[in-house]
Amino acid sequence: MTTIGVAIAIPEPYGAQLRRHRASFGDLQAETIPTHVTLVPPTDLARVSLDVVDEHLGDVAEKLPAFSMHLRGTATFRPTSPVVFVAMAEGISSCELIAGSVRSGPLQQELDFPYHPHVTIAHDLPDSALDLAFETLADFECRFDVNEFQLYVHDDDGVWRQRRAYALSPPVAAASSSGSR
Repeated sequence: MTTIGVAIAIPEPYGAQLRRHRASFGDLQAETIPTHVTLVPPTDLARVSLDVVDEHLGDVAEKLPAFSMHLRGTATFRPTSPVVFVAMAEGISSCELIAGSVRSGPLQQELDFPYHPHVTIAHDLPDSALDLAFETLADFECRFDVNEFQLYVHDDDGVWRQRRAYALSPPVAAASSSGSR
């Protein structure tokens, strides 16, 4: 069975920087999971082919506009879940729209928790490591344009690898009002 995930990759140099931090906190998942914002969590494809998923994701991407993302500071899901993450200051509604759209059709599913876009930097670690992650990246900040999202496949070696990127439509231009008559 194939296991897939759909996500927005965090571009360089930020992706590598956050991945190095994640590894420094003792999170072994830093070696196997690219830095990302999840749109579809790990999903086993039991009844649907990758070709059907590929077509669905392509259809979704062409209908949704590119957008800007601003990551700033840290937050946590504790005590509900042992996760520390970099928070999103801009781009939340765009991520919610994309996530809802890709989790339809052949990828329709119920989530264990309400969708909350974020970038995990520490997961399933002792409280001291989670505290260190929270404090170390409290001042982290970056901005970038999101022009695509990615389909990842979980390989037999335990590593998530990008299978394909799906380009979003050009951003919607803001309407201008001119006073010329």
